[in-house]
Amino acid sequence: MDTSVLRSRELRLALPRFNDSIALKLGLVALRQADKGALPFVVDIRTPNRILFRAALPGTTPLHDGWVERMAATAFAFGMSSLHVRHMLRERGESLATHGFAAEDHATRGGACPIRVRGTGIVGLITISGLSDAEDHDRAELALKTLLAEMKAPPRNR
Repeated sequence: MDTSVLRSRELRLALPRFNDSIALKLGLVALRQADKGALPFVVDIRTPNRILFRAALPGTTPLHDGWVERMAATAFAFGMSSLHVRHMLRERGESLATHGFAAEDHATRGGACPIRVRGTGIVGLITISGLSDAEDHDRAELALKTLLAEMKAPPRNR
């Protein structure tokens, strides 16, 4: 995949704001998506120093938690999705080791996507692990896209 396409998609998914309540909403959006397809994955939403939401659905194992940690470390270190990092490194003929990162602590598997706030930059990550790496990435992006649409929608009359 072209890194410019990944970068463009990441920038388009910037939220107007982010806080603990929005993190919860984002996590619930991801869980609704999983429920529709009975998908086994872990969803994790965090800031650089705090986990705000985590759920492990049936069919996942502790290995998925490890992948979440490693992908999140990579996305925070590079300031882009873990899938974006993989394609960027491949284009440059580099690896995580080239940048001083150990494989036991970092991973370039798709699944960790930045949570950006317009005018602020990256404030956190949503990471999904349990499916193929492309599906993990796509599910994380879909959750952000769905939440962004919900945030832009006018309030419904009750």
